Amino acid sequence: MEDAQIETDEKVRRQPSRGMYVLPSLFTAGNMAAGYYAITQSIQGSVADQSYFDRAALALGIAVLFDGLDGIIARMTHTTSDFGKELDSLADVITFGVAPSLLAYIWGFRMLPLMAHPEARQQIVHIGVFVCFIFLICGASRLARFNISINPQPRNPGRPGKKYFVGMPIPAGAGVISSVIHFQHGSPIDSPWIALVWLCLLLFTSFLMVSNWRFWSAKEITLGKRHPFQLVAVIAFIGALIVLYSEYMLIILAMAYLVSGVVARLAYSWGRERRHSAV
Repeated sequence: MEDAQIETDEKVRRQPSRGMYVLPSLFTAGNMAAGYYAITQSIQGSVADQSYFDRAALALGIAVLFDGLDGIIARMTHTTSDFGKELDSLADVITFGVAPSLLAYIWGFRMLPLMAHPEARQQIVHIGVFVCFIFLICGASRLARFNISINPQPRNPGRPGKKYFVGMPIPAGAGVISSVIHFQHGSPIDSPWIALVWLCLLLFTSFLMVSNWRFWSAKEITLGKRHPFQLVAVIAFIGALIVLYSEYMLIILAMAYLVSGVVARLAYSWGRERRHSAV
């Protein structure tokens, strides 16, 4: 009886205090603040002052960091809650849905210079509005599917025991947009042909978010592994490279993640065809 009482007391002591539940939400609030800042910078940007667009893109990159930290901290401190989950989803809609779609529209379409055929420019701008909305609704749908899914499985399953996202996460989609803009140092698109390429990239990213393709989640990486110091060293090295060469590192990481989902899908389809042909 005494042993049972001691065990019960230990479980009570292990429960995190109420104040600890606020900690992940603080990072979620930082995520939302970065998204709000990105919106304010986007609407102030112009061809004459391109730094606003660059600051908006960097703010979205910082928001991705905050979004990752709030989940990591919640899992490490065992302070996950329904409130935190819903707050995180609402913050993601604003930060990684509204903010990047607005930035993508103003930077990629609204800033197009006057052309010999104003009607053609107007058509590109109108299509750009629609495509940026597609990005927003696909990102919101991706979040809604993630919230209601229980142990979702991608259509092209990967290695057993490894965790995957079903579809590209919306922060990664926002990362694709912000990395391209930061790589250009905020300089808006000035060619209708480049605007069409931008349009295709937005559509493809939107498709990846609502697809059933697998994307690496990195949730199996923890400091509790056999070599935590090596992991910390690698993370610190990559972080230093991002700080020193942010315009190159961010676009490399964003595009590599995007391509990884496509490669995984193609590899699975190729392997399945080989198995069928062997039978």
